[in-house]
Amino acid sequence: MTRKKGIGEEKSNEVKSDREETEDKRVEKQSQEKQIREIEERESSKEKEIYIFTLKIPSDRIAALIGKNGETKKEIESETGCKLQIDSKEGEVHIQSADSIKLYNTKEIVKAVGRGFNPKIAMLLLKPDYMLDVIELRPLLKSTSHMKRMKGRVIGEGGKCRKTIEDLTDTSVSVYGKTIAIIGEASKVGIARRAIESLLRGSPHSTVYNWLEKQRKHIKEEDFLNGFETTEKTEFEDLKKRDDK
Repeated sequence: MTRKKGIGEEKSNEVKSDREETEDKRVEKQSQEKQIREIEERESSKEKEIYIFTLKIPSDRIAALIGKNGETKKEIESETGCKLQIDSKEGEVHIQSADSIKLYNTKEIVKAVGRGFNPKIAMLLLKPDYMLDVIELRPLLKSTSHMKRMKGRVIGEGGKCRKTIEDLTDTSVSVYGKTIAIIGEASKVGIARRAIESLLRGSPHSTVYNWLEKQRKHIKEEDFLNGFETTEKTEFEDLKKRDDK
């Protein structure tokens, strides 16, 4: 004969089952909490990891990097989220950040100031698609007088040549020390570099200016076509939405 379970025995089994279920939930909760703590600890350790980059700039550019009462340095730190430590005697700049991309952008800004750019111009490197390109004059040197002639060809009388290149390419050009540096949108920096290299190789200014005029016209045509395509696409999408309604 099969013995029937009593009411007390059934309740006891139900209580036991509830306890086991509760215990399982407690263990599961502890496991989840442990996983969350481990994730938080990993993320916290990542946040604490600091990247440091050191570069040297000419001592006569340190004042421009610091600015009056340290205002330029503070502005760069505020805009980039990086910390700058500047050794005025050695010309060394130590950049600290937990973000490697911000560190790279700040390094380019400091480098640009070191290559003679006004800090306000250098800060343009924070804009998307902007870059710094530096042309080294040392490999082209034949003599000290040759260096002066090369720089003079790029600067022009009263700065006319440099300004023409800047105006026709929408870039900024700095002739400083033994380098010529360019800041602007990547595609336009490439055009400015080709023009400057042509001048350094001895091409006539008129030939270079004509080439730059053609490049500028070509860029404007491309911008117009791209703008037209974008407008046409937007209008098509608007019409499609109306039809769907």
